[in-house]
Amino acid sequence: MNCKQLNSIGLEEVLAFLGHLPARHNEKEAWYLSPFGSESQASFKIDKPKNLWYLFSEGAGGTTTDFIQKYFNISVKKALEWASHQNFSSFHQQIKTLKSHPNYRIDRIMDIMHPNLLSYLHERGLSEKVYPFIKELWFTIENKQLYAVGFKNNSDGWELRNSFYKGALHKKDITVLSFPKETESVNNNETQKNAANQKLAVFEGFIDALSFIEMQKSFQGDMLVLNSTAMLKKALAVLDSYSEISLFLDNDPTGRECTEQILKTYPHAQDFSQFYLDCKDLNEYLIAKKKHHVHDTTNTLTTTVAENGNSEKQNLYKEETNRIKKGTRRRM
Repeated sequence: MNCKQLNSIGLEEVLAFLGHLPARHNEKEAWYLSPFGSESQASFKIDKPKNLWYLFSEGAGGTTTDFIQKYFNISVKKALEWASHQNFSSFHQQIKTLKSHPNYRIDRIMDIMHPNLLSYLHERGLSEKVYPFIKELWFTIENKQLYAVGFKNNSDGWELRNSFYKGALHKKDITVLSFPKETESVNNNETQKNAANQKLAVFEGFIDALSFIEMQKSFQGDMLVLNSTAMLKKALAVLDSYSEISLFLDNDPTGRECTEQILKTYPHAQDFSQFYLDCKDLNEYLIAKKKHHVHDTTNTLTTTVAENGNSEKQNLYKEETNRIKKGTRRRM
């Protein structure tokens, strides 16, 4: 990546990635509280058409490169290295490794506990059912402490996600999870395990893999998460040992291209993206499905309440009629 390419990345996306949201914005500009320090009034402005920033409280400004340099207090070279290792949508470059990430360290690895992360998972339609497959990571990048949901890959690297952050730490790699079939006896244990492991479900990102776990009552076999489409070549070698391959990749150009490459190499593989054709990916489908379920439940509840209310009214009418017949009409 060079400076020209880095400066083409939208400043709004970079700020959101780092956890900063605008105090106000319109089509031409966005205003933020200073990302470089504390302040009570927004003095950091982004000129959207020009993709330039200006901090009125300091009289400083510049390009995306200038911002990253100032934010992390690093050189141009380090800024380019950092940006090339992020998956910014406005610069579609697949990342292979974050080993050279400038001055990062992992501070803590723990079970998911932080309310913001629990809320993030809930917004993605994920419940405590998926918690055993993820961790809460606290990490520091250039003296900035962050926390995120962490998903481990086969090289002990981590995929990281929260409401504003999408990144990774250490070496990039695929992740393979095994769900062996439960056995009734020790004698047939190995046979059933081998049979189960002939099945493989393939996903692009770990949120989609967790969505699959969320929706499944049970699953026997293995799950492979690419963690980046750049890992496809490595994944293809792993797929060779499976007789049953189910694909759940994204419904976008990159996802469809990966699906086509896998089908070309392994014609017996099955593409299941048609089942969430109206959604970008499996997680979007899960969210829509859960919202639909809540809507249906709400309608059912409303109908039940209404029916109960009508039933109560009907009982009152019957009681009133009986009183009138008996000449004991109550006072209204």
